[in-house]
Amino acid sequence: MPQHEITAPVATPFTRPEPSANQSDARLRRLLLASQAIVGQLDLLSVQRRIVEAAVDLCPALFGALATTADNGRLEPSVQVGASADAAVAGGAWAEVLGLLGTLADDPVPLRLSRWQAKPRPAGFEGEDPPMQSLLAVPVRVRGEVSGILYLIGRVPGAFDQEDEDLLCALAATAGIAIDNARLFEETQRRQRWSAASAGVSAALLTDRSDDTLALLADRFAQTADAQLVCVVVPDGIDPGADASLVVATARGPLAQQAAGLIFPVAGSLCGRVFSGGQPLLVDGGDGVRPGPDSALICGSTMVIPLGAGVPHGVLTASRPLGAARFTASDLVMASDFAEQASVALELSLGRADRARLAVLEDRGRIARDLHDLVIQRVFAAGMSIQAIGGEITDRALRLRLDEEVQALDAAIVEIRTAIFALTLPAHPDRPSLRHRVIDLLTELGPLFEQPPRVVFSGPIDLVTPADLADDLVAVIREGLTNVVRHARAGETVVSLTVVADSITIEISDDGVGRAKAAHSGGIDNLAARAGRWQGNFTLDDRAPRGTRLRWAASLVGASVTARR
Repeated sequence: MPQHEITAPVATPFTRPEPSANQSDARLRRLLLASQAIVGQLDLLSVQRRIVEAAVDLCPALFGALATTADNGRLEPSVQVGASADAAVAGGAWAEVLGLLGTLADDPVPLRLSRWQAKPRPAGFEGEDPPMQSLLAVPVRVRGEVSGILYLIGRVPGAFDQEDEDLLCALAATAGIAIDNARLFEETQRRQRWSAASAGVSAALLTDRSDDTLALLADRFAQTADAQLVCVVVPDGIDPGADASLVVATARGPLAQQAAGLIFPVAGSLCGRVFSGGQPLLVDGGDGVRPGPDSALICGSTMVIPLGAGVPHGVLTASRPLGAARFTASDLVMASDFAEQASVALELSLGRADRARLAVLEDRGRIARDLHDLVIQRVFAAGMSIQAIGGEITDRALRLRLDEEVQALDAAIVEIRTAIFALTLPAHPDRPSLRHRVIDLLTELGPLFEQPPRVVFSGPIDLVTPADLADDLVAVIREGLTNVVRHARAGETVVSLTVVADSITIEISDDGVGRAKAAHSGGIDNLAARAGRWQGNFTLDDRAPRGTRLRWAASLVGASVTARR
């Protein structure tokens, strides 16, 4: 078998006695027992530790270790047995040992050094020169590829010989099979966990009990990926233009606080790259990744996965801190499958939610039609009948009471029509009508009042009001209602918006304490200025017996001229 052997001459060479047949047989029996114990394990870390312990037992050494090959091709210490690493390799020459072993990855033959000394002395090492050590290293192959290096340092006593090398090579052959089995078992378990998580997410998303789908997705992803930080990143807005940005909608894990709610541009970010390209990405935060706008999401080894095929709904990220176990290419594949299946369930969940909203809208439309076609007609007919009966009554007091009831029915019809309009959707959701804007404003300010304000519409408001005038009308109503909240201490407030002929009028009446005696505020002066802009007028008067009435009017003729300008 080819080998590397470096032997330095010494003044008094050590001569080992030839081992007896009984000793050789005993070592072979220990090798057999060690092989049986190794192949009987399925936990990868336990397998690796058994391998190193068996190596130290077969070839007595100060220190034994197994260095595994990472995804980036570098050797990393995995399991260590015996003396501390610093003592075994002469006060901290660990990097030099890994450098020597790295040659075995390219030229996978045993390496045996009879006398080896780490030089130059590591920084911070004080005292005598490091002692000479003997070194024996053999490659561990898995399916023909070198997956690690098994090595021993400091033969007790003397230096490693050919028999030690042969035994260690035999052990390494068994170790390769055991490691492959353990890795396959571990990968099977991971696949089962991902499959179970995917099934759980799909079942939860397709039931009516899933309130926050993104939080559910992040929780299951964090548990399965064993990550310190998991984020669900979605577009911040509808239009994915050149200046589009992403926002962390949900974050889970011990490091969630540093990322929750973070907003960053698509351009120049790893999440934006995956969101735009639709391809998963595996990065290591410790390997020179340039800091970007989403660097708070990348602590160490990180998976960035698109959520959905074609046009993604967003991006899933899972990150582990520096020093923790890195994600592998196999992890990325399984996590991508999970995200793809979860996105299908998410699509179905969103479709179900859309159908539920559509059912609500259809029900609201039916209620609006019934109110218009049945209720209003009956109320109107009842008012006509009462009015006809009043014309036949000679008692003046009774006739006046009937007239008041007719006016009350007319007011009820107006309010029912307003309610019908509130139940219907705007024709253009991106450009709401003036009536919808007023209703939304009253909904916004309603919690500030003891009783929410009522609104009454009259006339073709949306047909004749230009956009600029509509902005001023909404501003006037907001200012008027704000004044009622601040000063009136009112129990009832009514907002009336009326179009008659070529003018549009706002009236805001309340039953509060009346006008303050102080001079006009800046808000009142602003209302007057807005009315003058539209060739209208503005008044603020006390009502009898109490309360205030704000009246603001604008000319629609003047509004048309201003709109054309």
